[in-house]
Formats: sequence, C-alpha cells, structure tokens
Amino acid sequence: MTATYPLLEAGDVLAYLRRSGLDRLLGDGPAEVRDVTGGNMNRVFVARAGGRGVAVKQAPPWVQVAGPDWPASPERIASEARAYRYLTDLVPDVVPVVHAFDAPAYTLVMEDLSDLRVLRDVFVDRVGEPGAAELGAAVGRFVGELTFATGDLGLTTTQRTELTAAAVNPDLCRLTLDVLLDEPYRPHEHNRFDPALRPDVEAMYANDELRAAVAELRYVFSTRAEALIHGDLHSGSVMVGRRDGADVVKVFDPEFSFVGPIGFDLGLWWANLAIAAAAAHAVGLDAVGAARQSGVAASWAAFERVWRTRWPSRADPAYPDGYLDHWLARIRREAVGFAGIEAVRRVAGYSHAADLTTLPDGVRAATQRRVLAAAVGWITDPIDLPAVGLETP
Repeated sequence: MTATYPLLEAGDVLAYLRRSGLDRLLGDGPAEVRDVTGGNMNRVFVARAGGRGVAVKQAPPWVQVAGPDWPASPERIASEARAYRYLTDLVPDVVPVVHAFDAPAYTLVMEDLSDLRVLRDVFVDRVGEPGAAELGAAVGRFVGELTFATGDLGLTTTQRTELTAAAVNPDLCRLTLDVLLDEPYRPHEHNRFDPALRPDVEAMYANDELRAAVAELRYVFSTRAEALIHGDLHSGSVMVGRRDGADVVKVFDPEFSFVGPIGFDLGLWWANLAIAAAAAHAVGLDAVGAARQSGVAASWAAFERVWRTRWPSRADPAYPDGYLDHWLARIRREAVGFAGIEAVRRVAGYSHAADLTTLPDGVRAATQRRVLAAAVGWITDPIDLPAVGLETP
C-alpha cells in the first residue's frame, strides 16, 4: 500500500511549517526536529527553536507501528480534530492547544507538550506521582463536559443527528471491536500473555457467562450512540507535569473519537488506574497504590458533578429530574464492565500495560493473574468501581 499524499519525515517538518505559515510559532535561532512517534497509530514530531515549539502529528494510511500491511484510514485524524474543537470550548485547560488542522495532508499542528510526561511512564517509574484526586477530577470533568455537551441532553435532535453522521470512525471502531471486544476471549494470533497465565486464559476462553457478558458490552459499544467520546482514554493518553508552580493534566490523542456509549471512556480510564494501583501494591508501595486507586472514585465524582450541574440546562425537558439517578447508575454499571474489557486486553490481549510488564519477575505473573481475575468479575458482575486488592503479595 502507498500513500496518496506526502508523508512527513523529520527532515521535512520545518519546510512544512514554513509552507503553512506556522513557523511563526517557533522562536528565533536554529531549529531542531525530533521524531517522538511513540504510539501505534501515527507519526509525531516536535519542532523547537528559541525556546518555543510545536508538535506535528500526521496520520499515515496505515497503523504506524505495523506499516502498510495494516491499512487504516487517515480520516481518523479528522475525528481527532473534531473532538478537539469541542473540547477546546469545554475544557481548554485539559487539552492541548490546536494551532492548525491540514485536512488534505491529514496533519495536526498542536501545542508542544514535551515539558510534560506521559502518565503511564510516571506510573512505571513510581516517581513524581501526580495528585491522584486532582488527576482523577480532571479526567472525570473532561469526560463529563464532553459527553453532556454532545449528547441527547446537550444538543437538539438535529444537532445530534448531524454530529453522529459527521463523527463516524469505522476503521478505529472496528479495531476496538476486534482488539478489545473479541480477540482476547478466544485463541487468536494477536493475543500475548505470560506463559504462567495459560490456565487462567484458557479458563477465560471457556467461560460462557463471561463470553455472554462481553457480547452484551460489544452490543452496547456498537449501538449506543449517546455522545462524542474520546474512544481510547488510557494512561498513555494523558500527560502530567507542572507549569508555573501548578499541576497540569492534558488529555490527548482522541483519534478513536466517535459518538458512542458514555461509560466507555470512564471504564478504560478506571482500568488503567486500577492496574497502576495493582502494580504499586505488588512491589510493596501500598500508599501509592491506594492513592492511585482513589483516582477512580475522584473521576466518577467529577463526572457526576458535571452531569448534575448541567442537568437543569438539558435540551430535552421530557427527561424528568428523577431520571438522572437512573441514567447515572446505568452509565456506572457499563463503565465497570468496560473497565474489565480494558484490563483483560492489557493482560491477555494485543497491547499490554507497561505497569505490569515491567514488574519484577517474582511478582509479575501473580499480579497479572489477580488483575485478570478482577477484570472477569467487573465484566460479569459490574456492581462496584474497579479495585484490585493486592495488599498481600
């Protein structure tokens, strides 16, 4: 497969910025460009000069980590740009500034976040931990504001219909259905897991109750067009740090964005916090683990606070005040189920969590086994917020 538009390499970025008139965003003096491509999907470069910089992100017509053998529509970056347009108005402090979207080149030019760190890397290093409550609140507010503003209660029926049609993202929705909601529950060439977990994984394959519950969540993901969602909200999609003496949280990479179930983003986020907590407990950092786990409840509280605050302004008054509690309870149940889906993927699917894979040999398999068992419980009995009790090794 070949691209029908020029693909940027590091040596092309400065010329691209000059052609686009975006070199004005750099400072004076010699400029440097670094290739910081770190995810699976896209190419990312950072250009800096005179202490000022920008990030340049381009979607190739394939999954970047796999190359042309794994085609994927570059239109995914249009989905990302669309999500940022909403988010910039709703939570400008929690998303990067977008300077330009070049649709023909499938390229975004955004704020340089290289002074911040990817949250998963911070979790793995177990140093410089962000405040869990503040972090959870920021992400919960992100999800709450986005989903209320773009759902049936924030938009008119016409607006919602137009957004749903515009935000279709079939390639990446298909990828989610395959990698999260199908392959991990049966033998598949994409699945990877610690050999010590083979009995646990094979038991999962044979668990009919689990397979039925996964099928229900797959149906929810495929059919519940409730609001615009991030679609891939994990600890690798959040950056943290400090600026001007204050904690900073930035959520990025909403390329999987589409109009889907509200509980999905919350569930992915909760699973990643619970996994990070389990990893900390496994190495005896119980206070760190408890702090990380507290981010789950903090994010739900912030999400719920947004919805309760915005509810009086709902676009459709046919929903009575008493319906809100029912609505929130359903979202919470589905979020717990999706947390289980994400946790299974991170242990026994295609893409694992470095929080777990970097654990010492003596505790790694046991921790993954406990996460997997907890995840199965979240899927089959989605009652409580995710927690993995690993106080004892």
